[in-house]
Formats: sequence, C-alpha cells, structure tokens
Amino acid sequence: MTTLLISDLHLHPGAPEVTEGFLHWLEEHACGCEALYILGDFFEAWIGDDLLDLAGRDPSGNADLAARIATALRRLADDGTALYLMHGNRDFLLGERFANEAGATLLPDPSVVELGGRPVLLMHGDSLCTRDTDYQAFRAQARHPQWQQQVLAMPIEQRVALASQLRAQSGEANSNKAEDIMDVTPEEVVKAMAEHGVTTLIHGHTHRPAVHELEVKGKPARRYVLGDWQPGTGWEIAIDGGAPQLREIPLGQ
Repeated sequence: MTTLLISDLHLHPGAPEVTEGFLHWLEEHACGCEALYILGDFFEAWIGDDLLDLAGRDPSGNADLAARIATALRRLADDGTALYLMHGNRDFLLGERFANEAGATLLPDPSVVELGGRPVLLMHGDSLCTRDTDYQAFRAQARHPQWQQQVLAMPIEQRVALASQLRAQSGEANSNKAEDIMDVTPEEVVKAMAEHGVTTLIHGHTHRPAVHELEVKGKPARRYVLGDWQPGTGWEIAIDGGAPQLREIPLGQ
C-alpha cells in the first residue's frame, strides 16, 4: 500500500482554491492509502485549538476552515488511513485537540520512521536553515513551552493580532534576505542524517521541490524536498515499497 507525504499547504480562508484542491485530493487520491504524513505548515497560521470553538461564528473564516479540514481528515482516518501531523513554522501551536478531532497523531520534529522498508528521517525543514540566525532565534522562542503557554493564555483576539503581526514581520524580513540564507545549510543536513543513522531525508519548508544526491558517512544518500501548494498545483511524495517518488500533482476541484 502507498504512503503519501505532503507539506506547506498554508491553508487559510484567503486561498479557497488550495483548500478545495486539497479536499478533492483527499477524496480522489489519498483515499485508501496506508498512511498520510503532513510535514508542517499545514495551516498558514494556528492560534490555538480553541479556535474550533468559534466554528460558525468567526467572521475571519479560520474556525470554519479548521473544522472543515478536521472533518475531512477524520473521514480519511475512519476509512483506515493512518494520519500524522508535524508542526511547521506557521502552525507550531497545533495541539492534541485538533489532532484528536482529525483522527491524527502529532509527530515530533524530527522523527525517524520506516517507510518502504528503510528508515527515513522526517522533518519540517526549518531547523536545517541555520544560516538564518534571526529566524533560528525566533524558532527557539516559539518552541519553548513557557512562551507557548503565555501566548495560549491570551484572549483569542490578541492571538489573532499576534499571528497577523508575526506573518507581516516574517514577510518583510524574508524580502531582505539572500536566497541561500533561507535554504538549508548543507553541512546541517549531513549532520542531522548522520546523527539519526539514515540515508534518506524528507522535508518541506523551503518551497524548493527537488531530489538531492549527497553522501553521509561515506554512503550515498538522498534528500527529498516537498514543494508548497498553490491554486491548481500541489506536491506529494509517494512511497509504495520502493524509493520515494516526488511528484507535482494537478489539483481538481
């Protein structure tokens, strides 16, 4: 049976074509697969699982979107597909409540899982971009349990404003950074793969879909990079007993 991996959908109410494309992909393509791994930045932003309490009365549409996605994932899980969610740099506050309602398991970043008969290192990918020191400082803060507790204790309106502010700051900062700074650090890739004893790595985050050949401890290795989803186009990696296959996929509606 086939295992599918995706990342960087950045779902939000302002991109309905991506949402509809993803839901169609779930029903027509992912249905019946053995497992689905979503490797971060599933949502453009996530302000806390209590967002689900606002379904039907959230003028932004975020709550209704979250509830709709959770229902669609639960349907897939109930049909027998194992679902795994990994945090990204946009949705790091995604919690157990959403995972439970979606029928999914939260997966630590990084994680080593057996896919296609071999150990594979799965990551979102942002931790590999070590040349972006400003971002790494924010990442360390945002992953700290105390910081997350403080944010989740805020009224939901303040969290919405904070998420909007962080997205604006990120966009402005990235526009002034060199392209190579926002890509992975090659030495960090080799280090991570060596530490976990693998020759296959799959990640997202950089929006640069490709398959990279490299060497880890004298052995040939591969790094697979998932692409981000846009209206009409998505990216997946499929594993069906052999080597992972990176594929660009048309999204119907």
